[in-house]
Amino acid sequence: FLISSANDLDGRSYVLQIYPRIAAQSSACCTVRVQKDATAATVILDATLALGLDPGRSYVLAEVKESGGEEWVLEAADLPVQRFLLWPRKAQEQHPRSLGFYFLLQERNNDGTIHYVHLPPLSKEQQAQQLAARGFLPPPQDDFADLCNLPVLDEDSILNNLRTRFHKRKIYTYAGSILIAINPFKFLPIYNPKYVKMYENHQLGKLEPHIFAIADVAYYAMLRKRVNQCIVISGESGSGKTQSTNFLIHCLTALSQKGYASGVERTILGAGPVLEAFGNAKTAHNNNSSRFGKFIQVNYLESGVVRGAVVEKYLLEKSRLVSREKNERNYHVFYYLLLGASEEERKEFKLLPPEDYFYLKQQNFKIEEEEDLRHDFERLQQAMEMVGFLPATKKQIFSVLSAILYLGNVTYKRKSTGREEGLDVGPPEVLATLSDLLKVKEELLVEALTKRKTVTVNDKLILPYSHSEAITARDSMAKSLYSALFDWIVLRINHALLNKKDMEESVPCLSIGVLDIFGFEDFENNSFEQFCINYANEQLQYYFNHHIFNLEQEEYQAEGITWHNIDYTDNVGCIHLISKKPTGLLYLLDEESNFPHATDETLLAKFKQQHQGNKYFVPTPVMEPAFVIQHFAGKVKYQVKDFREKNTDHMRPDIVALLRSSDRAYIRQLIGMDPVAMFRWGILRATIRGITAFNEAGRAWAAKTSGVVRPVSRTPLGELQRSNAPIERMYKDMHAQIISSIKNLQLDTEDPRKLLQSWGRLRFPRHILQKNKVTKQKQIIPKNLLDSRSLKFIVSLTLHDRTTKSLLHLHKKKKPPSISAQFQTSLTKLLETLNRAEPFFIRCIRSNAEKKEMYLDETLVVQQLRYTGMLDTVRIRRSGYGAKYSFQEFIEHFRVLLPKTAAASKESISALLEKMGLDPYTFQIGKTKVFLKEPERQLLQDMLHKDVMQKIIFIQHWFKARLQRKEFLDMREAAILIQRSWRRYCKEEQWRQAATVIQALWRGHRQRKEYHRQRQGATKIQALVRGYSALNVVWFDESLLAPTSVHPSRPPSQAHGNRTGKSLGRNPTIKISRATRVSEKWNASLDREITNANELRHLDEFLGNQSLSATEAIFITATMQFRETIKAMYSLPVSGFKPTIGYKDLMTSYQNKVVHLADDKQKGEVQLVVNLFQSVLDGFIRGEMKKEEAEPAKPPKARKKRRKKDKSVSMESPLDHVFINYQVSIMQSCDQCTSYIWAMEKAYMCSCCKMVCHKKCLGKIVTDCNTFCNDEESGGLHFGVRVCNLVGDKNPVPMVLEMMLEHVEMHGLYTEGIYRKSGSANRMKELHQKLETDPHLVCLEDYPIHTVTGLVKQWLRELPDPLMTFTHYNDFLHAVELPEKQEQLHAIYKVIEELPTANFNTLERLVFHLVRVCKEETHNRMSPNSLAIVFAPCILRCPDSADPLLSMKDVAKTTMCVEMLVTEQIRRYNEKMEEIEQLEYAEALAVNQLKLKRQNTVRNTFYTTSMHFTVISYERCLPPMSGSSQALTLTLSVCLSVCLTHTLYNRGIEPGSWTLKVCKVSLLFHASVSYGPHPHVYNCNLIFVVSSKLPFWEKCNTNV
Repeated sequence: FLISSANDLDGRSYVLQIYPRIAAQSSACCTVRVQKDATAATVILDATLALGLDPGRSYVLAEVKESGGEEWVLEAADLPVQRFLLWPRKAQEQHPRSLGFYFLLQERNNDGTIHYVHLPPLSKEQQAQQLAARGFLPPPQDDFADLCNLPVLDEDSILNNLRTRFHKRKIYTYAGSILIAINPFKFLPIYNPKYVKMYENHQLGKLEPHIFAIADVAYYAMLRKRVNQCIVISGESGSGKTQSTNFLIHCLTALSQKGYASGVERTILGAGPVLEAFGNAKTAHNNNSSRFGKFIQVNYLESGVVRGAVVEKYLLEKSRLVSREKNERNYHVFYYLLLGASEEERKEFKLLPPEDYFYLKQQNFKIEEEEDLRHDFERLQQAMEMVGFLPATKKQIFSVLSAILYLGNVTYKRKSTGREEGLDVGPPEVLATLSDLLKVKEELLVEALTKRKTVTVNDKLILPYSHSEAITARDSMAKSLYSALFDWIVLRINHALLNKKDMEESVPCLSIGVLDIFGFEDFENNSFEQFCINYANEQLQYYFNHHIFNLEQEEYQAEGITWHNIDYTDNVGCIHLISKKPTGLLYLLDEESNFPHATDETLLAKFKQQHQGNKYFVPTPVMEPAFVIQHFAGKVKYQVKDFREKNTDHMRPDIVALLRSSDRAYIRQLIGMDPVAMFRWGILRATIRGITAFNEAGRAWAAKTSGVVRPVSRTPLGELQRSNAPIERMYKDMHAQIISSIKNLQLDTEDPRKLLQSWGRLRFPRHILQKNKVTKQKQIIPKNLLDSRSLKFIVSLTLHDRTTKSLLHLHKKKKPPSISAQFQTSLTKLLETLNRAEPFFIRCIRSNAEKKEMYLDETLVVQQLRYTGMLDTVRIRRSGYGAKYSFQEFIEHFRVLLPKTAAASKESISALLEKMGLDPYTFQIGKTKVFLKEPERQLLQDMLHKDVMQKIIFIQHWFKARLQRKEFLDMREAAILIQRSWRRYCKEEQWRQAATVIQALWRGHRQRKEYHRQRQGATKIQALVRGYSALNVVWFDESLLAPTSVHPSRPPSQAHGNRTGKSLGRNPTIKISRATRVSEKWNASLDREITNANELRHLDEFLGNQSLSATEAIFITATMQFRETIKAMYSLPVSGFKPTIGYKDLMTSYQNKVVHLADDKQKGEVQLVVNLFQSVLDGFIRGEMKKEEAEPAKPPKARKKRRKKDKSVSMESPLDHVFINYQVSIMQSCDQCTSYIWAMEKAYMCSCCKMVCHKKCLGKIVTDCNTFCNDEESGGLHFGVRVCNLVGDKNPVPMVLEMMLEHVEMHGLYTEGIYRKSGSANRMKELHQKLETDPHLVCLEDYPIHTVTGLVKQWLRELPDPLMTFTHYNDFLHAVELPEKQEQLHAIYKVIEELPTANFNTLERLVFHLVRVCKEETHNRMSPNSLAIVFAPCILRCPDSADPLLSMKDVAKTTMCVEMLVTEQIRRYNEKMEEIEQLEYAEALAVNQLKLKRQNTVRNTFYTTSMHFTVISYERCLPPMSGSSQALTLTLSVCLSVCLTHTLYNRGIEPGSWTLKVCKVSLLFHASVSYGPHPHVYNCNLIFVVSSKLPFWEKCNTNV
């Protein structure tokens, strides 16, 4: 609608022209005059009246500024004129609609939307797309990972989904639990170890489809259900089955490979390339086509560790050896050998270029990838070494391969001379080479290739071959020899994979089987091999249908649930056509093979006669020698030619006899009927030849030395040592004689001369061996040598697939079984094995027939989807129920979601499912089982996980509340007790004060009364005295005038008594014990901190030199224990440990020891002992400070890390990667440079994040280890941060953790329940905040010890990744599950070695701390088990994604793991301390001996500048009271004076020239001797032993 406007001159009204757009065709405009304030509703009303529209309808007015542009809908209250005035000047005038700036009038629908009549109607899909584009709906899903989720299920939607995903390089798609894999004919970088880790222990469907997900689900289903699993890989030739098998085996071994397992995984990975080289070939459809079927059964212990494996092979295509189709090749190993062998190997095996061999010739013969084939030969040799093939064995194998190729170059031609019938065989050089390679006589070889022997009743006939018969015999010999070689290789691989414990003990094992069998084939010329291959595929298709359709639908019907059967293509009729007795094609083929005059034509006629009316047998024209079978994958035409010969393809007796006459035992072993018998004969033969060789050598030596007379007397040892050269020459001559004497003997595979060479080396004298030793001989003999018992066990396991045994039933009445009969037997056994296991299916799809990279041929893909019945499979998977539980299993699994009284009944389960609100169409409950669709099962599992976590959190809350409640009650009781005590005290205090007042008043009264009485008495006495004095005044006056005299002999000082005279001999400054008073200087010295481990060692030595009184047992014991603590601190540090502890902490630790050692009677002596120790410690500290002042500071030497690792095995990156050597088993890509890493190459893999790269790319890595540093961090500084971010070169252990552990070790080791009891939550929060802010400002002494220990546990629990890491959680569990304790410990330490450096150092420090805690178990009651219970959830917890119910079952295993670790470290700690004590004792003994020797040396030497004396011992019964110490000191001084006077006088020193001073400090006596100009002070440590009553001086012994 276009509205044109015209302004009035007055400017108050406007003329609008309206163009309505109500119908598809727009009508003419109308003119409407409106006011400036007219609303849109008014304009719409005027317009509808002017246009004559229905006023009952709803209309809208829209503004459009550009023609065809955005339409701005006006609301009813909007003013159109105002918008009009905003237009440009020209737009306000009359203008055409094409210029824009106009209004539109449109009709509104009933739902409020606008009716656009000019646009075509939109479909719902288009509307949804538009809404999604505008953001109102989520974007549509363009591809579905699971075909069951397709909105529309038909053939086109399946193809479109597969095509979309394939172009996005998503080659894997689910159909329920079935995996569809499309071969891209290109390697994609999605198979690195990080993908194995990504899919580990995840539910199917949680991540993008992948073949590793199938392997992971099968592995954990086996462990969870304890049921064998199998993975069936099917598809036509070229669909990628072999590569899928390699991927599966790689993943299965990676899941079970825990770093400590045996080499079984390595052998399994090496077996694949060996079997591929000998059993795969390049075909028109596939560059690596399997020409045999194999079933690899990997056996596991119930813990998930690989126990062993068995490889079974089926129907090797022997005809490929002698003939092939166009553009196809022979087996890979021939090209590997011819192009990859060295010059020496080419000469040894007489190899020629590939084009010179008849068996390798083909049209347009050209090998373009020569360089790749050379590398493949190197990888083959590495794989053979991994399997256990010795170099000699490899040479024998390559020699047989060369002989097989030379067999193809043998030619025949009729004899040109004489009348003799027969053939001439040649060329001569080929026969000579072939004879040399097989070690047979040339004339016997020629006779076997040209003539046959027939045994009759009365005679033996020798008949010449015809030309065709000779060629057939030659090719039969080559095929049989290659088949026997392949069987022998499979046998040796099985022996290498055998675990010999399986023969000795019956250990329950589980298994996962991987079936890689030849795919469906339809070539231009199909023969007997294709017939057997397609029959095997028919059986596998039936197995697939039986499990997917038959069993499932039968189970639904048996359970009585609502179900409509789905029709599918059944191939039972085709299987019956081929194998049903007695008219099956295979049985008819066996009958015709036994008839002597039967031909291929009679065989075809019998086929047609028996199955003329069978719909699966399509007749062909009469003259065409072929028949057609309608297989499940389509019609296939088989050429009947050579069916009979290939079915009875046995080696003729003449050729068997020829090979048995070979001088090479390996050839005889290949064609042997019973490997065990051949092995026993080989041992017997080697023994006889060895004895013969020694006898010959002995006779030769006796003949040479027959004239030598042995001397009677023995040569002295000295002369023998001076005559080494003649003896050496004698040994060499004897050894050379022995070697030369056996040169002409017939040698077996192992040359006896090599044995004698090693024997000769052993018989040489030791000094000659050491002299001639240049390089260390590498042991090439494997430990698991063949033995008859293990060989017999392997043969019994794989007897059905050893087709070689049929070659050797030569002279028995019963004919050997045919090839088809053997194939049927092995196939039947395979199906029995598969039926005993739970299957997983992988459907491989060939993307195109031209082998183009990333090209999808839709026609070919649709054809494969049709004949595999994929549409029906998706339909039944979609409508069926992927999860099935019996009632009891459901109750046990989802017990948490059910009421306590719930029984295993239909009603209880139905109530739960209805309560959850599940759609009734997504589940059904049968008679005994519950059926759920996969999304609902995952929903139930998620709800179970959430509910369990909620209950766990509730239990934690409840338990914490209980603890808080208990703490509150204890505090309340304590408060009440304090209040009660305080009130009682106040009351008693009042009584006491009142009693005191009363007593004071009473005493005052008595004293006043006594005072008055005495005063009265004194007054009376005074009165009497005064009276008496008055009478005698005269006498007093006379007496006062008399003189006074003093005794002359008494000194004036005598008036003060005798006390001064008695104390003249005493030292008034001597105190009983100066150590009982702590000096301020000592406290000041304790502020020093220890920063060097050497200072701790010096302190230990200093304390060891202090001889203490035996009466003070506390002092001695505490000091010895304290020394042990110091030894532990400097002798057993963790990697990079630097002590930062202060002497105050050491003093506190010592005081704690003394307090706990002293009993109640000795509590008073605690402070005395502590002060004494502090005085000793003060002397040491001052000495250390003087050393530091005197010596310049030296830079600390870097301490070698205790974590020793082979540099070739492990290397660390600064970005927290821990790389290990990694041998690639399947092609992978470098995560750094994205180039290929070929199989069997060496690479480097990070054991944490599974990054794989070349060695050259290690320096180019710029990304952190994504397991530890690329995740989201919590934002904290010290708590909740990954360990790798908290450590560095200066702090190998996180600082906060080290602070708390040191504090606990110094202050809390004697606290009972140190880690069992929890601290106050408020105090822990306070300390947490302070440590998080700045740890340096925190004083841990201000907090209770349980607060610190609780925060240690909290720090460990808050780590995003625990110390022992989520990655290695399952590894530690598997280690604990091993049977033997030593194996468990070895496995645990192996896994610990794989931890990142930061985690390793921190764990080492923590375990060392736990060891120290356990050492004080008698006081803190914390045993290794108690600590393991506390710390296992902190350092070894399961991943958050794990099932909580399953993880609860692992609590016992994690606790056991931590307990074993702590116990083992305690044992190592004790051993280390014992070694230290022994070394210290030896050191002290050596020092004493050195002192004695020095004293003996200088005994008669007089020194004028110094004098040394040592008090050996003073034994005295010390009085119980310390008041006699002064007398004892005086006595000691007198004793020492007497001894020294006598001794020094004898040395010329006058008694008056020296002085002796002895003082007592606590229990120590310090003696100082001074003489000459330089006084010398010596400390005498006097040991008092309460054992003697003799006088002190009689027990004094001094040496000067």
